Amino acid sequence: MSAKKNTNDLMDKLVSLCKRRGFIYPSSEIYGGLNSCWDYGPLGAELKRNLKNFWWDAMTNRRDDIEGLDAAILMHPQVWHTSGHVSEFNDPMVDCKTCKARFRADKLAESRCPLKPSKTPLECGGELTEARQFNLMFKTFMGPVEDDASTVFLRPETAQGIYVNFLNVKNSSRQKIPFGIAQIGKAFRNEITPGNFIFRTREFEQMEMQFFVHPPEDEKWFEYWREQRWGWYEELGIKTTKLRWHQHDDKELAHYAKTAYDIEYEFPFGWQELEGIHNRTDFDLKRHQEATGKDMGYRDEQFSEKFIPYIIETSAGCDRTLLTLLVDGYDEMEIKGEKRVFMRLSPKVAPIKVAVFPLVKKEGMPEFAENVYHELKKRFKTFYDISGAIGRRYARMDEAGCPYCVTVDGQTIKDETMTVRERDTMEQVRMKTPELIAFLDGKITGQV
Repeated sequence: MSAKKNTNDLMDKLVSLCKRRGFIYPSSEIYGGLNSCWDYGPLGAELKRNLKNFWWDAMTNRRDDIEGLDAAILMHPQVWHTSGHVSEFNDPMVDCKTCKARFRADKLAESRCPLKPSKTPLECGGELTEARQFNLMFKTFMGPVEDDASTVFLRPETAQGIYVNFLNVKNSSRQKIPFGIAQIGKAFRNEITPGNFIFRTREFEQMEMQFFVHPPEDEKWFEYWREQRWGWYEELGIKTTKLRWHQHDDKELAHYAKTAYDIEYEFPFGWQELEGIHNRTDFDLKRHQEATGKDMGYRDEQFSEKFIPYIIETSAGCDRTLLTLLVDGYDEMEIKGEKRVFMRLSPKVAPIKVAVFPLVKKEGMPEFAENVYHELKKRFKTFYDISGAIGRRYARMDEAGCPYCVTVDGQTIKDETMTVRERDTMEQVRMKTPELIAFLDGKITGQV
């Protein structure tokens, strides 16, 4: 009971901080909100953009063998019949005749009764209906007539946009096997029981890369991408003691997969999937070839035979990864009898990289600080604050995840050196503007 309370307390604190500091707001809040939909505020939007850029840089900018793509959300409806989503993208659902709530039949032990939150639907005494299959895709209509012929779907995943563009990307980029296609984009799933803040929502962003390989080399590349993706989370600053591998057994393995591993993170609500690495074999390209008659085979001077490539997939949720950063970075400390909150985000993705404060509003300090602020903002997301005691200003930036604060004081006016305070160690050193720029550049890029 105590552990459960502590878990709820941590998530409640995090949700409250996210709203107060402008990371994440409930969507349409002035109308009462919309269940499991969230808006990213000023700090959240910046953090999310930095996270996506960090992933994109690792997947495309640093590599010669991966191309980027931005496929449309709306696709030909036959795509989803071919991929199996129309017939197979279902979850088992039950209704409670007492409280009228709906639950996933395979997740009843993890759900909570809305009338008795301390109990699961298996314990609350309510009568549950027989399980039935519920398709998770959102439907809409294209054009002025709303009938079966005009039905389209909001994509439930971004991968199919990559598969149907395999030939286009291969031919236009002149890439040769092995090569990958990366994409960041919105996906939509009509989840029966979304929850845990932004962990499971109906509208979310995926960061996916599909790597096309010669079938005999699939296991080599599968292990390669397992190593690469684990290293990416280390580079992001996630505590590795909170990460682990989970291999899918025969019951969990998707019908299209030869092998699958998840990188899991220990959230306050338990170990949960953060990213999946899957060997999808040639299932997807074969299905689209059969449905369209387009030849998905590959041949060049490297290979004597023609083959349909196997696909090694890396699929991460952007919102889920952002939540991981917030949970992993949240910390509380008592300083001089006062509880302080620190959001220990990596400088590589922190929404504000550096804040500039004049110690007092006189003696030329504001003018000097403003000059430094305008110089720094040419290179980094910088915040200027002149309001309140210096301790309060530090505290606000600690909550916002800002890793460095620069204070202009009386000594600055004499020798142009400023105090640079590091969030995590609270150590302070003095340096001039050119040294400061080089210091921040090294810390933020990691090249120190």
